[in-house]
Amino acid sequence: MTGLQLHNLSFQRQGFALDVSASLAKGSKTLLVGASGAGKSTLLSLIGGFLTAKKGVVLWDGEDMTTLPPQKRPLTLLFQDHNLFPHLTVWNNVALGLKPSLKLNVVEKEKIQSILNKVGVYPLKERYPFELSGGERQRVALARSLLRQKPLLLLDEPLGPLGPGLRKEMLELLNRICDEFQLTLILTTHQPDEAIGLADHMLFLEAGKILETGNPLHLLKSPTHPILKAYLGC
Repeated sequence: MTGLQLHNLSFQRQGFALDVSASLAKGSKTLLVGASGAGKSTLLSLIGGFLTAKKGVVLWDGEDMTTLPPQKRPLTLLFQDHNLFPHLTVWNNVALGLKPSLKLNVVEKEKIQSILNKVGVYPLKERYPFELSGGERQRVALARSLLRQKPLLLLDEPLGPLGPGLRKEMLELLNRICDEFQLTLILTTHQPDEAIGLADHMLFLEAGKILETGNPLHLLKSPTHPILKAYLGC
């Protein structure tokens, strides 16, 4: 099976235990849903290689990447805080995703201009992060992530600080970009209803275990598991 496969992925730390198995098809868009402390960020960090699993296997397109360092994995992990460098302009923050030395040739400069245009921040290319709104900073961080051209995109609560209008706008942008670049997306969110139109799959995580998996519209609108019903306030 192509895509992402997690086989008996296990992790323990300070009384918390995670044990997960899942298969996500290539090109799918998955909501990772659960209460704070359920293990969502931990799971993304294990997939990204920023944490080491006690046991288990992480496969991408059938290739074992369990022991690979983060920079060798075919993915980008973007956290809520954007990780933009305050002393660099929008242009240079994005250019870092392509070449850390910032010594760019003509083709590389064209790629940066293209991605900045796609996310709608090219006119802001000379500004610094403190001169941007929350939504603009998120677009810049997304541009840098996409420029790396990795097929698996992991987004950890990327829309948290945004208002409803900007959240809707960013979700629509994500949908278009994932389709255009044929990305496989995993998105954590505390407001899954907003992302129903984006995702075709959902994992509900509770206390380090996947309790429900399936179509997000069905799971969110007609939940049957009592813990999921309690989480949704049903």
